[in-house]
Amino acid sequence: MSNALIDRFLGSAIKHGRLMITMPSGARYELGAPEPGYPEVAIRLTDNKAARDILLDPRLGAGEAYMDGRIVIEQGDVMSLVQLIRMNKPFERGAELRGPSPWRKFRDRAKFLAGQVNEARSSRRNVAHHYDIGNELYKLMLDPEHMQYSCAYWPRDGMTLAQAQEAKLAHIAAKLDLRRGQRVLDIGCGWGGMAIYLAKHFDMTVTGITLSEQQLALAKQRAQDAGVADRVSFQLVDYRDLAKQGHQFDRIVSVGMFEHVGRPQFEEFFRSCHNLLTDTGVMLLHTIGRFGGPGKTDAFTSKYIFPGGYIPALSETLAASERCRLIHTDIETLRLHYARTLREWYANCEANREAIIAMMDERFYRMWTFYLAGATAAFESGGMGNYQIQFAKNRHTLPLTRDYMGETEKNLLGQAASAGSRLNQT
Repeated sequence: MSNALIDRFLGSAIKHGRLMITMPSGARYELGAPEPGYPEVAIRLTDNKAARDILLDPRLGAGEAYMDGRIVIEQGDVMSLVQLIRMNKPFERGAELRGPSPWRKFRDRAKFLAGQVNEARSSRRNVAHHYDIGNELYKLMLDPEHMQYSCAYWPRDGMTLAQAQEAKLAHIAAKLDLRRGQRVLDIGCGWGGMAIYLAKHFDMTVTGITLSEQQLALAKQRAQDAGVADRVSFQLVDYRDLAKQGHQFDRIVSVGMFEHVGRPQFEEFFRSCHNLLTDTGVMLLHTIGRFGGPGKTDAFTSKYIFPGGYIPALSETLAASERCRLIHTDIETLRLHYARTLREWYANCEANREAIIAMMDERFYRMWTFYLAGATAAFESGGMGNYQIQFAKNRHTLPLTRDYMGETEKNLLGQAASAGSRLNQT
């Protein structure tokens, strides 16, 4: 089994950088060679079952072996281990493209269909699995100012996580082309950061909806603390049910929620959004997406992190929205912004390691950091990115050029800079 692990899985996978493996028998293997920019990592397998599990399912097997302490990292950390493996097979690699075999197409299609059911009755359970594990954990990981559990925006180097999340909020607000007195819906509002930001900077009312009870409670408290509870309301409701109630909004924003919809529900999601928008409504969708074509969620993520989740290809997202008469008026690809964000979250978890272990346990901490490391590698070297897609129901609603976005964004960030300057002087 040890030789099979080396030959089948890692022997040809590590060419750049170095991975040193100590097997349960004491045998040692050294793969690759030192190279600038690539990590050097040493691991030890504590039993032969770890080797077999990795062979059978590299992502799930390695994740569970690490969670259980059967993979011990003796040099480097889990971030550098996952980074080393992914960097050796980047999305941009210049290999010749070949079509998949008939068997592989059948196998991939079967796996794809098996995991793509996310009916309304299971959505709340899936959301609770990830978001109701405790607000205190997320307070330790996220930026305290806005508690944004989504890709930040890094327009310049040297920014803090808080500054990058503030920049993300301004970036999105600018694309919404907001007007005084409008009604805004935030689908998947999290802990209320976006809704609170919009209410503080614009004269309008914002409704945030979530399926997480813990998020709902903290979002309400944060709105009270920010002094905007009179203009912001939060509800525990599914977007589908809200659409059936006949409500309409001038603007819709949804950040980091579309990944939980599930592919069979894409069209229903956009149909609901169409019905929730006024005739001159505008929507901004911020979502993780695949650079290539449609794919499938890996077993580790489905089992431990986001059950029912699915990362869409841009083609899938646009196809579903087109069937609902939503015009995609602007599309932006954020290529490396989430990688930077994830590294900040990982660093926060590392800094609060003992507190997280005391709150949860050691196995959870290993699972969580393996998730963050895998996600970081996917955005740095794999096929993942973020898309911001602006939609409108009427082609005449928005200005003819994109100039208004930059002007609004500059004004919002200038307000933030002025406020920070005033605080530093007091």
